[in-house]
Amino acid sequence: MEIINNGTGPDEIEGYNRIDKFDDERTGILTGLYRQVLDALGEDIRREGLDQTPLRVAKSMQFLTQGYGSDPYNIVSQAMFKEDYNEMVIVKDIDVFSLCEHHLIPFIGRAHVAYIPNGHITGLSKIARVVEVYARRLQVQERLTMQIRDCLENTLKPLGVAVVIEAKHLCMVMRGIQKQNSVTTTSAFTGEFMNNTSTREEFIHLIGKELH
Repeated sequence: MEIINNGTGPDEIEGYNRIDKFDDERTGILTGLYRQVLDALGEDIRREGLDQTPLRVAKSMQFLTQGYGSDPYNIVSQAMFKEDYNEMVIVKDIDVFSLCEHHLIPFIGRAHVAYIPNGHITGLSKIARVVEVYARRLQVQERLTMQIRDCLENTLKPLGVAVVIEAKHLCMVMRGIQKQNSVTTTSAFTGEFMNNTSTREEFIHLIGKELH
């Protein structure tokens, strides 16, 4: 059994490149739109603190949604290796930063991902990369959990996949019901993790001490 604690930030993930160049046309369109938003809110977009804000937000949103420009299936399939290993592989504590598609407010947490190889393994950093690509889109936590599961299931064809995400949704903390300490946990399983109770319980036990 292999367990990896992923304590690195997204900029340290192998193969991850922070966007420092932006599409000029898209940046221009977004800048104009955010200028209108600030104006509609009653702000003076000419004052010193806000004059560059529309441009900064236009670039920020492109970075936060850069997952649309990457194919997670390709990330995994290009890093598959034949290996006679059929014990559980777990990558724990993968940072998750995403935007709720309902309010464009962040939800932040951690993902725990496991699979049982069936003739093929993938680079461990690629699992974290898959999480990152799907998270950097407008999301709901439930769909994010299933997308990560389905990507590994359909590319590696393993004996089973398990994904658990726990996250704090700022739309619940900052607005709406305003419950400061609420944490949402979602899970998705296939194969041995779904059909074999002891396998699923082993996975939950191995990550359980980290869960809320």
